[in-house]
Amino acid sequence: MSVKIPITKKGYAALQAELERLKKVERPKNIKEIEEARGHGDLSENAEFHAAKERQSHIDARIRDLEHKLAEAQIIDTSNLSTDKVVFGSTVTVKDAQTEKEQRYTLVGPDEGDLKNGKISVQSPVGRALIGKRVGETVEVKTPAKVVEYEVLNICFEDM
Repeated sequence: MSVKIPITKKGYAALQAELERLKKVERPKNIKEIEEARGHGDLSENAEFHAAKERQSHIDARIRDLEHKLAEAQIIDTSNLSTDKVVFGSTVTVKDAQTEKEQRYTLVGPDEGDLKNGKISVQSPVGRALIGKRVGETVEVKTPAKVVEYEVLNICFEDM
Protein backbone atom coordinates (compact mmCIF):
# COMPACT_ATOMS: atom_id res chain seq x y z
CA MET A 1 0.00 0.00 0.00
CA SER A 2 1.44 3.35 -1.00
CA VAL A 3 1.16 6.40 1.19
CA LYS A 4 -0.16 9.48 -0.58
CA ILE A 5 1.93 12.62 -0.14
CA PRO A 6 -0.01 15.88 0.20
CA ILE A 7 0.72 18.58 -2.37
CA THR A 8 -0.84 21.84 -3.49
CA LYS A 9 -2.20 22.37 -7.01
CA LYS A 10 0.69 24.75 -7.75
CA GLY A 11 3.25 22.29 -6.40
CA TYR A 12 1.83 19.46 -8.51
CA ALA A 13 1.84 21.68 -11.62
CA ALA A 14 5.47 22.67 -10.96
CA LEU A 15 6.55 19.00 -10.72
CA GLN A 16 4.64 18.20 -13.93
CA ALA A 17 6.27 21.14 -15.73
CA GLU A 18 9.75 20.04 -14.65
CA LEU A 19 9.05 16.46 -15.79
CA GLU A 20 7.81 17.69 -19.16
CA ARG A 21 10.86 19.96 -19.61
CA LEU A 22 13.23 17.10 -18.79
CA LYS A 23 11.51 14.70 -21.22
CA LYS A 24 10.94 17.11 -24.11
CA VAL A 25 13.90 19.50 -23.86
CA GLU A 26 16.74 18.28 -21.65
CA ARG A 27 16.80 14.60 -22.59
CA PRO A 28 16.70 15.19 -26.40
CA LYS A 29 19.38 17.89 -26.04
CA ASN A 30 21.52 15.46 -24.03
CA ILE A 31 21.08 12.70 -26.64
CA LYS A 32 22.43 15.08 -29.30
CA GLU A 33 25.40 15.92 -27.05
CA ILE A 34 26.18 12.20 -26.69
CA GLU A 35 25.97 11.69 -30.47
CA GLU A 36 28.25 14.66 -31.12
CA ALA A 37 30.77 13.48 -28.52
CA ARG A 38 30.73 9.98 -30.05
CA GLY A 39 31.76 11.55 -33.33
CA HIS A 40 34.97 12.84 -31.77
CA GLY A 41 36.55 9.40 -31.80
CA ASP A 42 38.05 7.28 -29.02
CA LEU A 43 35.42 7.07 -26.29
CA SER A 44 37.83 5.88 -23.59
CA GLU A 45 39.53 9.29 -23.47
CA ASN A 46 36.57 11.42 -24.52
CA ALA A 47 35.69 13.74 -21.62
CA GLU A 48 32.73 15.27 -23.48
CA PHE A 49 31.21 11.82 -24.00
CA HIS A 50 31.65 10.82 -20.35
CA ALA A 51 30.21 14.14 -19.13
CA ALA A 52 27.19 13.78 -21.44
CA LYS A 53 26.59 10.17 -20.31
CA GLU A 54 26.80 11.26 -16.66
CA ARG A 55 24.32 14.07 -17.35
CA GLN A 56 22.03 11.51 -19.02
CA SER A 57 22.07 9.38 -15.90
CA HIS A 58 21.20 12.44 -13.74
CA ILE A 59 18.34 13.39 -16.07
CA ASP A 60 16.95 9.85 -16.10
CA ALA A 61 17.18 9.60 -12.30
CA ARG A 62 15.35 12.92 -11.87
CA ILE A 63 12.65 11.80 -14.34
CA ARG A 64 12.11 8.59 -12.33
CA ASP A 65 12.03 10.60 -9.09
CA LEU A 66 9.45 13.06 -10.48
CA GLU A 67 7.28 10.28 -11.92
CA HIS A 68 7.29 8.57 -8.52
CA LYS A 69 6.45 11.80 -6.67
CA LEU A 70 3.59 12.58 -9.06
CA ALA A 71 2.22 9.03 -8.72
CA GLU A 72 2.29 9.30 -4.91
CA ALA A 73 0.93 12.86 -4.79
CA GLN A 74 -2.49 13.73 -3.47
CA ILE A 75 -3.60 17.23 -4.44
CA ILE A 76 -5.29 18.88 -1.49
CA ASP A 77 -8.01 21.36 -2.43
CA THR A 78 -7.97 24.07 0.22
CA SER A 79 -10.85 26.11 -1.23
CA ASN A 80 -13.50 24.67 1.11
CA LEU A 81 -11.44 24.19 4.24
CA SER A 82 -12.20 26.05 7.47
CA THR A 83 -9.78 28.57 8.96
CA ASP A 84 -10.61 27.67 12.55
CA LYS A 85 -7.51 25.51 12.90
CA VAL A 86 -4.19 24.99 11.10
CA VAL A 87 -4.32 22.34 8.35
CA PHE A 88 -2.35 21.52 5.20
CA GLY A 89 -2.37 24.54 2.90
CA SER A 90 -3.02 27.06 5.69
CA THR A 91 -1.09 30.30 5.78
CA VAL A 92 -0.36 30.93 9.44
CA THR A 93 0.88 34.11 11.07
CA VAL A 94 2.77 33.39 14.28
CA LYS A 95 4.56 35.55 16.82
CA ASP A 96 7.77 34.43 18.51
CA ALA A 97 7.05 34.72 22.25
CA GLN A 98 10.64 35.70 23.02
CA THR A 99 11.45 38.18 20.22
CA GLU A 100 7.88 39.36 19.46
CA LYS A 101 8.81 38.92 15.78
CA GLU A 102 5.93 37.89 13.54
CA GLN A 103 6.41 35.33 10.78
CA ARG A 104 4.09 33.97 8.14
CA TYR A 105 4.25 30.36 6.97
CA THR A 106 2.25 28.43 4.40
CA LEU A 107 2.14 24.71 5.17
CA VAL A 108 2.89 22.71 2.01
CA GLY A 109 4.00 19.23 0.97
CA PRO A 110 7.56 17.99 1.53
CA ASP A 111 8.57 18.69 -2.09
CA GLU A 112 7.30 22.27 -2.00
CA GLY A 113 9.09 23.66 1.04
CA ASP A 114 10.81 26.99 0.30
CA LEU A 115 11.67 28.85 3.50
CA LYS A 116 12.79 32.00 1.63
CA ASN A 117 9.21 32.30 0.33
CA GLY A 118 7.58 31.33 3.62
CA LYS A 119 6.61 27.81 2.55
CA ILE A 120 7.35 25.10 5.08
CA SER A 121 6.71 21.39 4.88
CA VAL A 122 3.96 19.94 7.04
CA GLN A 123 6.60 17.36 7.98
CA SER A 124 9.05 19.99 9.31
CA PRO A 125 9.26 20.52 13.08
CA VAL A 126 7.39 23.85 12.83
CA GLY A 127 4.81 22.41 10.43
CA ARG A 128 4.13 19.38 12.62
CA ALA A 129 3.80 21.57 15.72
CA LEU A 130 1.34 23.98 14.07
CA ILE A 131 -1.07 21.38 12.63
CA GLY A 132 -4.36 21.41 14.53
CA LYS A 133 -3.65 24.63 16.46
CA ARG A 134 -6.15 27.51 16.65
CA VAL A 135 -5.75 31.30 16.79
CA GLY A 136 -4.57 32.30 20.28
CA GLU A 137 -2.89 28.97 21.05
CA THR A 138 0.83 28.72 21.64
CA VAL A 139 3.10 26.00 20.41
CA GLU A 140 6.62 24.95 21.36
CA VAL A 141 8.94 23.94 18.56
CA LYS A 142 12.16 22.10 19.31
CA THR A 143 14.79 23.16 16.79
CA PRO A 144 18.37 21.90 16.77
CA ALA A 145 19.51 25.20 18.32
CA LYS A 146 16.76 25.94 20.85
CA VAL A 147 13.10 25.65 21.80
CA VAL A 148 10.95 28.36 20.20
CA GLU A 149 7.50 29.29 21.41
CA TYR A 150 5.04 30.71 18.87
CA GLU A 151 1.58 32.18 19.34
CA VAL A 152 -0.82 31.59 16.46
CA LEU A 153 -2.15 35.03 15.40
CA ASN A 154 -4.01 34.29 12.18
CA ILE A 155 -5.01 31.40 9.89
CA CYS A 156 -6.08 31.90 6.28
CA PHE A 157 -5.79 30.33 2.85
CA GLU A 158 -4.03 31.92 -0.08
CA ASP A 159 -4.44 30.90 -3.70
CA MET A 160 -2.60 27.60 -4.04
